[in-house]
Amino acid sequence: MIDKDQIRNKIIEALKESYDPEIPVNVYDLGLVYGVDVDDEGNVEIRMTLTAVGCPMAGLIVYRIEEEVRGKVPEAKSVRVRLVWEPAWSPERITPEGREALKKLYGYDVVGEWLNMYRAK
Repeated sequence: MIDKDQIRNKIIEALKESYDPEIPVNVYDLGLVYGVDVDDEGNVEIRMTLTAVGCPMAGLIVYRIEEEVRGKVPEAKSVRVRLVWEPAWSPERITPEGREALKKLYGYDVVGEWLNMYRAK
């Protein structure tokens, strides 16, 4: 019998090494991953979104994530990334680790600034 939790944890670690080419924070810490499901046979479905519906890199991002997971999680029998658009992504989904990475990169709290602008409206 497979250990679905162990496979799921390995997948999350692989996702933490996958990046949107335009943002130097991994897709997991950006909050783009909405779910990782592993069935009893080891088939994997990753539900994720992108920062924008019209992202021209969507196909490449999906392909790279599928390949990254296949390469780093040999226990995964099959890997499928399904793009979802509901709920819409917002900076509020960024993990504390992602937020810290953005602070180091830009020198200020990008998420905090976005929240202040959004709440001000």
